[in-house]
Amino acid sequence: MSFSIDEVNFLVYRYLQESGFHHSAYTFGIESHISQSNINGALVPPAALLNILQKGLQYTEAEITIGEDGTETRLTESLSLIDAVTPDIVAARQNAHNAQKQANKEPGSGGEQNGVDGTTCTAATTTGGAATPSAPENMDVDQSIEIPASKATVLRGHESEVFICAWNPSTDLLASGSGDSTARIWDMSDNPATTPNQLVLRHCIQKGGAEVPSNKDVTSLDWNCDGNLLATGSYDGYARIWTTDGTLASTLGQHKGPIFALKWNKRGNYILSAGVDKTTIIWDAASGQCTQQFSFHAAPALDVDWQTNTAFASCSTDQCIHVCRLHVDKPIKSFQGHTNEVNAIKWDPQGQLLASCSDDMTLKIWSMKQDTCVHDLKAHSKEIYTIKWSPTGPGTQNPNMNLILASASFDSTVRLWDVERGVCIHTLTKHTEPVYSVAFSPDGKFLASGSFDKCVHIWSTQTGGLVHSYKGTGGIFEVCWNSRGTKVGASASDGSVFVLDLRKL
Repeated sequence: MSFSIDEVNFLVYRYLQESGFHHSAYTFGIESHISQSNINGALVPPAALLNILQKGLQYTEAEITIGEDGTETRLTESLSLIDAVTPDIVAARQNAHNAQKQANKEPGSGGEQNGVDGTTCTAATTTGGAATPSAPENMDVDQSIEIPASKATVLRGHESEVFICAWNPSTDLLASGSGDSTARIWDMSDNPATTPNQLVLRHCIQKGGAEVPSNKDVTSLDWNCDGNLLATGSYDGYARIWTTDGTLASTLGQHKGPIFALKWNKRGNYILSAGVDKTTIIWDAASGQCTQQFSFHAAPALDVDWQTNTAFASCSTDQCIHVCRLHVDKPIKSFQGHTNEVNAIKWDPQGQLLASCSDDMTLKIWSMKQDTCVHDLKAHSKEIYTIKWSPTGPGTQNPNMNLILASASFDSTVRLWDVERGVCIHTLTKHTEPVYSVAFSPDGKFLASGSFDKCVHIWSTQTGGLVHSYKGTGGIFEVCWNSRGTKVGASASDGSVFVLDLRKL
């Protein structure tokens, strides 16, 4: 067995990405020169490092339990990762098992407890090399709310994690972006007789006078308001505009490093992007040219959101939030108060209030009318990864429903907030792993959440009750609703994308 330091570095880099530490992954990738290696990341399956570690644990356990005579005694308690690399613990375990084997050979010894078929009873079954409890999972989820497989369409094609997905605002086209350096457009129009068509949008770069795959993650994507153009952002530093037939319309090259976020404005004439180069850029969508570049952050810019067609907010690992306007050379407002990197920002439907969430475990609400936050909401016990406003309240298509805010955290919970009062109205607790994404239905009555426990849950925003649940095959990075509120799309760490049809459930 042999391995290179490049291979080890790549597996660590991929593990950091899969665990949600995208900024740490980027820094590690730069310092370890990942881009200079000849490893094709699209061929490396998800969770590769964990699988190798699991196999290493099993090998260590085998060394302990197989005696010089070739006989084996089962471990009654699995080794932990730290135990397996601690010589004293390994030696103590081996001595204990040798003593147990000797005791089993002595007359009158009861030996091991066997099942009815003579095999040794164990407390766990194994799947994919990892130990899993033999009891059914999600015991507290009512069987009647589980979405049957017949209502789920699983889309296969991506060769690596699928970080993002988004529905076209006009038709049932679902876009997805992956670590395999492609985005894909899936036609999910109702036609049960055929397999959904997919268009593959390959993200290539110029190398030696030829177009070659970038081998970089597609990190962000967004449809324009008409649904006839799709913008994508990539770790290769380029933003791209595509037509619905998969044609590359423009390549936007001004960032010096990966793009983390990308958004169309409502009018559809500008695209806004944020990058690791600490800048945000407004692009002219028609020409593909940089209209203005803003360099106010002291560290990578993580997220952006339009307030109007020409004004926007940006946040960064520098813990600051800036509000900027086209053709203005300085921020028109800056907000400070977070004590760790700010992961996401979102304007409410009217552009009056700005919500932000951070690794400092707080959710803050800001107003252009004051310098300090309107609300400082402290309830989550771990990092808050993302936030979403409901499409309800004054100025929306659902004016008779109250405006609420949803927050998703690594503490495995989702919280719904009454922002006017600054209180949490519901805590949604069925997930068992970090929650990466939340999305409101178009009518605001339901919320979808996706977690690394592989589950998509759909909740009532009125009662906080769990309405529907579906378990996929990989950790969920993104969930989204189609424009009619009849389908939920989700993208996962194992390369799968799936669509849940909620009609007639």
